[in-house]
Order: sequence, then structure tokens, then C-alpha cells
Amino acid sequence: MKRPLHGVLAGVAMVTGLALAISSCGFGSKDNADSDTTINFLAPAYSDGANGTKALWDGIIADFQKQNPGIKVNLQIESWNSINDVVRTKLQSKSTTPDILNIDAYASFASDGQLYPASEVVSPQVLSDIQPGFAKNASLNGTQFALPLFASTRTLFYNTDLFAKAGVTAPPKTWAELTDTAKKIQALGGGVSGYGLPLGSEEAQGETSIWTFGAGGQWAEGDKLTIDTPANLDGVRAMREIADAGVTQPNPGATDRKDVINAFIQGKIGMIEGLPPNISQITAKNPGLKYATAPTPTKSGTPVTLGVADHLMAFKKDGKKTETIKKFLDFFYGADVYSKFVSTEGFIPITNTAATKLASDPVTKAFGSTLAVAQFYPSNNPKWAAAQGAIRQQIGTIAQGTDPAQVLQRIQEAAK
Repeated sequence: MKRPLHGVLAGVAMVTGLALAISSCGFGSKDNADSDTTINFLAPAYSDGANGTKALWDGIIADFQKQNPGIKVNLQIESWNSINDVVRTKLQSKSTTPDILNIDAYASFASDGQLYPASEVVSPQVLSDIQPGFAKNASLNGTQFALPLFASTRTLFYNTDLFAKAGVTAPPKTWAELTDTAKKIQALGGGVSGYGLPLGSEEAQGETSIWTFGAGGQWAEGDKLTIDTPANLDGVRAMREIADAGVTQPNPGATDRKDVINAFIQGKIGMIEGLPPNISQITAKNPGLKYATAPTPTKSGTPVTLGVADHLMAFKKDGKKTETIKKFLDFFYGADVYSKFVSTEGFIPITNTAATKLASDPVTKAFGSTLAVAQFYPSNNPKWAAAQGAIRQQIGTIAQGTDPAQVLQRIQEAAK
């Protein structure tokens, strides 16, 4: 069972919200082994089973400790349903605060002065190996405080059998081409929809961002949220237009992404914006599905996508573990160790060396080129959580007749 990568807001699942009741032995004030050569590491479970997250980390830690016999790594794995509560509890005391934490959001910890700058806990070689856009997204006020663990972006998945039946020879690059292609697929009948448009409350901010970014928009400029801009309005109007064209699944304003993904896997939708875990889901649920991937269509045809990353971060505590933490993180980000971890979990590597090593991996082949054109949620802005929640609740109403300009104005108000 795979849990797709988190977005910005801790506790909000990206696809299915899978609940994994997994936990290993914890660490805390009762441990007498919290020395300068002990690392207490708290991480979430992305997957379970014999080759799941816990087994991966256990293997990495065993290999690391074999090479560094003087260092002990205490691992605690929690489900994504519980890890945010666990973090809040552990951070109440330095004795229980983890030395390394794997979670999505880091900015509040960094702004409170709790984290080491990344340059103090990994080598320059590791820092320079990270994709620049994801390094910038892990930075606050010009200082990188977090290390991207791996990435998830979006790209167009399209059903090649339906394309052939509809007489479509190439994937669309622009919104106009997307709508035209969707009309041809919709005309096939048989309950098939042209394009999957998930604007339900599960994760509407993801689909919306793909369209606003595709119009040249952004959600923030500096420290100011910029929701109701002309470019963002272009993107939301384009979503309204494709919904009004009758070429999406029924009731797109109330459809969650997981339902659109499942319909695509069943061969009932011609095109969707897909994620890395969808590749393994297709393999498991419908291995005979004929599909391909292509860059996300945009207003002008210039590629852009939505990117998210979960992070590793190191807490200062008493400041005595810098070298110990650096040894472990440098070991983990080595090309062999890191590439195995990423490929097993089914996400995109964020280091150049791992991307080279995984060039033939299905996920890297489909998504690797999207990293350079990824744009991000303004996760460092404290008002983004309110804006994101408003998008999830409000954006679906555009498919039910509400004026897109009004919707964006309401979202902007919610973020004040």
C-alpha cells in the first residue's frame, strides 16, 4: 500500500489519504542513549509491507551503522494520520525532540530558529546535487533549512487506445488543443469522458494550480498572497470553459481526484493530470491499460507543472550533533542509497546523480523532465493554509455556475 506524497499542509493527503497504522519503537526522555553520537529520527510511513518505508529505513540504518560503528540511529515510524500529533508532543521538550524529522512543512520550525541550516548538516556536494527549484522551495529568507526527500509533480496521462479511436495523433500542448481532443474522445460515447477535472474538496488546490500556473499565474509575490490576479482568473476561467464544454466527467465540481484517477485506470477517461504513484497503481489495477504521458497543456503551450516535496530537517537542540547528523545525511544522499530509496517508494529523485542512475526507471522517465518547470505552493506564507482551505471549498462552484472572479475574490478574502 503506497501513500502518495504530501502537499504543503501537514495532514492533507495528495491522493487517497491512506491510513497506515505503523509504528516502531519510539525515542524520548526515557532513553539514556541520547548522546552526541545518537540520532533520534522520526519519519512517516509512505508504504507498508516487506519492502515498505520501515524496512527501507531499517536497511539503510543497518548499513550506515556498520560503516559507522560509533553512531546509533533510533528510528520511529508513524502513520501520516498521527505524525503531526506526535511531532507536536515531542517538540514540547528538547529531550524528546527528534534530531532528524521527515515531514512536509518545515517553515514554522525554521522561522522559530529550531533548525540547522542545510549547509551545516550535509556536505557541499549534496547541496549542489539537489535540483535548484526544490532547493529554493526548501529555503526561508534565502537560507536553505530543509532537504527535499523526493518530489512529486504532475504530467498529462492519456489513453492511447482512446486517442486512436478518436483519430487523435498527438497529445495536446495548449488548452485549445486539450478541449478539442477532449471533445473528440467524449464523442466516442460508451460512458467515456474526455478530460478528468477533479474540483471536489479532496485536493482542488492541486488541479487549480495546474491551470493558474498554466496561465502564467502564481499564488504569491514576496510575502503577499496574490489570489485574484488577472492571470489566475484566466486559469480558473479556462477550467470553467472546459467544464461548460461538456467534455469532463459528470459533476466535476464535486469530483475528488481519487475518483478521476480510478476512472482513468478503468479506461473511462481520456486524459488526466497524473502523479508518480499512478504508474504503480495502473500496473497493479489494470496492467493492460494503454497509456502514455506528455507535458501538461498550458495556455501558450509552454510547459509548467505543480511540484511538491516532503523534507528532511535537523533540529539544533543543544547543537552538539552536527557532525553525527551530517555523516548520516551524507550517507543517505549518496547516489546508490538514495536512488534505491526513491525508486522503491515510487517517487521522483531530486538529486542529479540519482536522476542519472534512475534514467530508465518508469517514474523518472515520465516525470524527470518536469522538475525544471515545477512551480510551488507558497508554503512559507502563514496565510496560505487559509487560502488553500478556501480553494478546496470554493473552487468547485465554478462548475455549478458561480462567476470565477467572485470565487477568487472570496478566496483572497479568506486569506486575509
